[in-house]
Amino acid sequence: MEGERKLSAEAVAIFREGIGLVLSRWSALQLAVDNEWGGRGSRQKAEQLAADAFSWFTQSAEILYIDDLEDILNEAMISLNTMTEDGSIEEVAEKLMFMYEDCLTDNFNSVESLRDANRRRVAVPHVRQVSYNLYSIPLAFSRIR
Repeated sequence: MEGERKLSAEAVAIFREGIGLVLSRWSALQLAVDNEWGGRGSRQKAEQLAADAFSWFTQSAEILYIDDLEDILNEAMISLNTMTEDGSIEEVAEKLMFMYEDCLTDNFNSVESLRDANRRRVAVPHVRQVSYNLYSIPLAFSRIR
C-alpha cells in the first residue's frame, strides 16, 4: 500500500495558485463569469469552484480519480448555466491532476509556466456573433489556453 501523500507547506500555496491560474485560462468558465450566466454571483461560484477543487485534492482520504474531479468541474459549470461539450472539462481536470502530481514532488514547473504565460497573455476573442437573416446566435468557443 502506498504511503500517504501530502503536499509540502510550500507546495500547498503554489498548488492553490496553480488551480486559480488554470481556471482563469478556461475560456468556458471565464465566459460564464464575465457574462454572469450563473447570475450576479457568477464570480463567487467560480471562486467556490477553485476552493472546492483545492479541498478535493488536499482533504480527500480516498484515492483521487479524474472522473470525480470532472464531476466537480461539470457541476460548477451547470451552476453557471453553462454546458461544455468541447472536451474542456476533461482537459482542465487533466491539467489539474498533472499539476497536483508535480506539486507532490515539489516540482513547480507547471505553475511557473502558467505564471509566465499569464504575463505574456493577450486578449483573444472568445465569442463572435453569427447572423442569419433576422437571427443572431452567440457562439462560444471554449478551449483552455
